[in-house]
Amino acid sequence: MTRSVWLKADDAVGDWETRKRRITAGLEAGVDWVLVDEADVERVRSLGDVKVAAFRNESDVSLVDDVEAAEDETHDADADAYVVGKGGEGDGTVDLPSDFSGSADLTTLRRGDERANGAYVRILSKDHESFAEEAARNADHTIVVGEDWTIIPLENLIARIGEETELVAGVTSAEEAKTAFETLETGSDGVLVDSDDPDEIRKTVEIRDEAERETLDLRWAEVSAVERTGMADRVCVDTGNLMEHDEGMLVGSMGRGLFFVHAETAESPYVASRPFRVNAGAVHAYVRTPDGGTKYLSELKSGDEVQVVDSNGRTREAIVGRVKIEKRPMFRVEADVEGDRVETLLQNAETIKVHTREGRTAVTDLEPGDEILIYYEQTARHFGEVVEESIIEK
Repeated sequence: MTRSVWLKADDAVGDWETRKRRITAGLEAGVDWVLVDEADVERVRSLGDVKVAAFRNESDVSLVDDVEAAEDETHDADADAYVVGKGGEGDGTVDLPSDFSGSADLTTLRRGDERANGAYVRILSKDHESFAEEAARNADHTIVVGEDWTIIPLENLIARIGEETELVAGVTSAEEAKTAFETLETGSDGVLVDSDDPDEIRKTVEIRDEAERETLDLRWAEVSAVERTGMADRVCVDTGNLMEHDEGMLVGSMGRGLFFVHAETAESPYVASRPFRVNAGAVHAYVRTPDGGTKYLSELKSGDEVQVVDSNGRTREAIVGRVKIEKRPMFRVEADVEGDRVETLLQNAETIKVHTREGRTAVTDLEPGDEILIYYEQTARHFGEVVEESIIEK
């Protein structure tokens, strides 16, 4: 599931300067959406590249049959999504119709045109929970703000409308965001943050990132051979992200068995540390990507995403900043896992580290019988995608 962080920045937040500070903090933190009043869409566009959702008060345009007449009321910049509910039934300004049939908000959503594809509902009562469920039938995005989630549990909404819409839960802190993302294990698709605190906004984005990351089951394989080979075209992957001491990438000559190769975070007598770099092997080798696929090292280019993994299998994404390909002497490293042989080519240099039972180990010190950390899956791959067919790699 792809999670999202929305930032509330409508006129309820304060004047434009107050809203602008909040939006700027959100842009710097990496929020996905900013929710504002329709009049502010163009202002947000001028601040940075982010998806913009706009509140639209449908009390005037919901009953307009002529779409062009409704469009005359819009502003110069279009929003990526239009949301009804503010100043209407959704936030309690207007009483809910007894059977919802006369709802202006729902009527607008049901039109299926560009006037609205999102709903905003404050859960003020059981009826408002039902109203949110009804809105979700036609809304691409359903934003629900619980006044008291112990009375109106988020679990109900996740269970009932989680498959119909992008469910966005209103929160005021990173702690509440974590709860929303974890509720019923599935969690909400997104959160709407209502906070001026840049730290809370940043922490919420970090929680989103953590919720999206997979944890891999890394395992030990016994080294069966380490031998020198000739020269090959070696690839260094330089990322736009700093890596920690226990992080690296998964690379290998065979798609089913990828070796954990450490980032160059350690100082050595010969070169300074380069914590943005993984000396990943020869051009033919695979590297794992965040979507669970692989790419050839030779294919990588600036702007691509690669997967960074730590020695416990926790993953995150990194952006490729540069790829360096140079001719270097290589080692062939072969390992056995459950009777299956996997291998890769790594540069013959003491700065290239793999992970053994003893911890970081230079490839030049690696010996048969050592146990080395790998990611192993009994699958075949075609153009980097897992396929169910027989492929022989040797």
